[in-house]
Amino acid sequence: MEIPYAIKARPDTGLYNAKIGIWLFLASEVMLFGALFSSYILLRVGSDPGAWPHGLLNIPIGTFNTTVLITSSVTVVLSWAALKMGDFKKYRAFQAVTILCALGFLGIKSYEYNEKFTHYEVWQKDGKRLTGHIEIEGGHHFLTLEKLAKRGVQSITVHPDDFHYTVPSKVQAEERKAGKVEHHPAVEIKLADVRRLSAFVPTHSTYFAIYFTLTALHALHVLGGALVIGYLWGPGAKMWKTDPERYTNRVEVSGLFWHFVDLVWIFLFPVLYLL
Repeated sequence: MEIPYAIKARPDTGLYNAKIGIWLFLASEVMLFGALFSSYILLRVGSDPGAWPHGLLNIPIGTFNTTVLITSSVTVVLSWAALKMGDFKKYRAFQAVTILCALGFLGIKSYEYNEKFTHYEVWQKDGKRLTGHIEIEGGHHFLTLEKLAKRGVQSITVHPDDFHYTVPSKVQAEERKAGKVEHHPAVEIKLADVRRLSAFVPTHSTYFAIYFTLTALHALHVLGGALVIGYLWGPGAKMWKTDPERYTNRVEVSGLFWHFVDLVWIFLFPVLYLL
């Protein structure tokens, strides 16, 4: 039995079945990310004045990753257009770039995550707070006061950052431009004087909880989209010889999902990195 409207458009909607399906799926995705963005806005607006972190994310890396995803959106369109013109070799070339961009994005995001896992904020009992890297033997990932105490650590050496996130990023940029930023030497702190210690992980603050929730969910979408595109580019490409029109439709549907993933990041980047 042949499935109707797998290639040709339905008379009532003007779309073939797969395209209707992907639009319905994307509607549910809009509701998912819309709820998370709304939560972010409410949490940020409801935070205490001066308590919301600023300047803790690597803007150059985020900008480069944005460029990578935008490039992949362009190559997805070009690959689909190549199929419409019957040029399968050009399609595979463009789609190979798309897959490389997806892997590149995930690799850069992994590097950025690792950077957060080794970056700390230290709350001292006298009220002082430092952000920076901790120098300690035995690894410096996901350290806590409890872990350090079990290892018998008496003191930690912190290499402080040249900024503090309670200062607006625009002010920091102006200070850097004017050469007013001071470079702080390493500071040794006794563990007994530390009230709290946390890497830039979800348990650090509300900001990092929502940051990792949004970016990790987005990264899973990037991975899922890359797997589908990779399958169509590789084993699934056999359909091009038997049913080229249906294969082209499948590539178009995967491209629509990929554009949505890119669009989500276009909103994530300024909201999390710039504002």
